[in-house]
Amino acid sequence: MRRALLLLALAAAAPARAQDPAIPSFAEETAPAGFTHAFTGEWEFMVGGGIAVFDCNGDTRPDIFAAGGTAPAALFVNDSAPAGPLAFTPTPSGLEETSVSGAYPLDIDGDGILDLALLRVGQDRLMRGLGDCRFEDASAAWGFDGLDLWSTAFAATWEQGASLPTLAIGTYIDRAQEAFPWGNCTPNHLYRPKTDGSGYDAPLPLTPGFCALSILFTDWDRQGTPDLRVSNDREYYKGGQEQLWHVEPGQPPRLFTEAEGWQRLRIWGMGIAQEDLNFDGFPEFFLTSMADNKLQTLAEIPPQGAPLPRYRDIALKSGVTAHRPYTGGDLRPSTAWHAQFGDVNNDGLPDLYVVKGNVWAMPDFAEDDPNNLLLQRPDGTFLESGDRSGVASMAQGRGGALVDLNADGLLDMIALNRNEPAQIWRNTTASPANWIALDLSLPGPNRNAIGAWIELRRPDGRIHSREVQVGGGHVGGILVPQHFGLGPATSAEIRILWPDGTAGDWQTLAANAVWRLEPGRAPVAVTAPN
Repeated sequence: MRRALLLLALAAAAPARAQDPAIPSFAEETAPAGFTHAFTGEWEFMVGGGIAVFDCNGDTRPDIFAAGGTAPAALFVNDSAPAGPLAFTPTPSGLEETSVSGAYPLDIDGDGILDLALLRVGQDRLMRGLGDCRFEDASAAWGFDGLDLWSTAFAATWEQGASLPTLAIGTYIDRAQEAFPWGNCTPNHLYRPKTDGSGYDAPLPLTPGFCALSILFTDWDRQGTPDLRVSNDREYYKGGQEQLWHVEPGQPPRLFTEAEGWQRLRIWGMGIAQEDLNFDGFPEFFLTSMADNKLQTLAEIPPQGAPLPRYRDIALKSGVTAHRPYTGGDLRPSTAWHAQFGDVNNDGLPDLYVVKGNVWAMPDFAEDDPNNLLLQRPDGTFLESGDRSGVASMAQGRGGALVDLNADGLLDMIALNRNEPAQIWRNTTASPANWIALDLSLPGPNRNAIGAWIELRRPDGRIHSREVQVGGGHVGGILVPQHFGLGPATSAEIRILWPDGTAGDWQTLAANAVWRLEPGRAPVAVTAPN
């Protein structure tokens, strides 16, 4: 125990290294951008507070939907000029629901217009996009039973041959048992489409449930069929743990067992982020929690055959435990929520953004708990830069997003805070590094190619692999072109492995542009290379 504490202290106080990345710079533009919003509420809104980022009017600029809790949710339409200051307009949209904990964008009906899944304390809703940032409740039309629970997690995938996506919704505490301290957790649910494509079957309980705060369909073993990973917050004293579900076409879901390699892990799970950090073709998982966070990598990858879901924690080795505040003087343990990987300085290495905030005046945990911006070094370790980058917010954070909001090729930053104003930062880094963004498209269902893998060949010959997903984070998701930093490279070698298992050809695309890719068609530059 003493050795572990010493290692944590040494990691926190580690001096700068010669290979440390350049520190990016961010400017908070919340007020001038017109991004005026807060996620409010007490007991039923101590968790939640998600952000959904997607283009709701077809102008290629990402718009922002923010959950409101006891306040109405709000949609902010993006008016930012290319490479200019951030600018947003709150816009009536049909999404102004109360009791919204989070939301995820996806094209449910395959009409080319993004829809939105609203998670609520109460009945969830599937909102059909009508174009021009207008939405209507299509839950009944799609046969979706939103139940009446406390929803806190979401993921979606397309199973083979389905015309509608399979949805998974994670839930929290049984609201009928509030009088008992903390109550009991309710089951999560799987929504599968009817075989005739007319809508959804009745929701299938995923029992037991241990108060999920993040779930994610992930093809972690690269076998072509995503499984459902669940990060749970509570009830470890009742046998709870993190979960991984088999979700095989035509079969009832079933939990992975220890005999199949699954190892029991008990954390206060709040968010999941996935990325191939070591370029071996398999994803790593960052799991947020209270106190130290986890970074998992496969313990063994056999030369042939599928790996087992057996992971080892490399968070301490990588410098991403993020277990306590790195500035501000409060040394009590941190509380982490939303997590997302993204290359904020375009050097070709994914970085990590973590939103922090005390649950609810918990005295054993930090009150001044700054968000993390961890920059990846070439050796796979990470450097904390939140204070030097200008994003070390001490607000009570929950949801967040890393996304290019003003089409300059730099990822900007959003944080949705509980009972405090939301925040938005523009990435103002002056860098010669290049980038590329890829907009995948398919005809018919699954328009956005959810479940595809993007492969980008790096200058050193290694391949950066990324799965296109809807889910994870903390109660909020992003569906925009996939951004990659390229460093000094002026082009990128790209290959797409499509959800049906077909592999596209390797092709070279110019840097500093958004490219639309469809199987069997030549790439189209949505924005011209510069």
